[in-house]
Amino acid sequence: MNTDNRYQNNARVFKALCDPNRLRIIEMLQSGERCACEILEDLQIGQSTLSHHMKILCDSRLVDSRREGKWMYYSLNKAGCEAAKKLLDEITSQKENSYSGGRECECL
Repeated sequence: MNTDNRYQNNARVFKALCDPNRLRIIEMLQSGERCACEILEDLQIGQSTLSHHMKILCDSRLVDSRREGKWMYYSLNKAGCEAAKKLLDEITSQKENSYSGGRECECL
């Protein structure tokens, strides 16, 4: 995967996590698979709004979906959630600097 694709994929994870409704949906899914109708009822939002949120969550690979009849069922994607945790750890870990510590900036 090239660098641009990696950044795009990483940004999808953070986009999924930056909305209060999507965080509530993730919290609901912690107890197991939920039908879209249950999520709609709990969040008191419209179908189109839920579809928008679920597309973002599924695109981020944090959530999986499956259709049964006319209903969609959603669950946490364990591998996607583990990858998101690893990503956050990687980008927030301080790395060793490759330049000498006492050097002054020469950009002025």
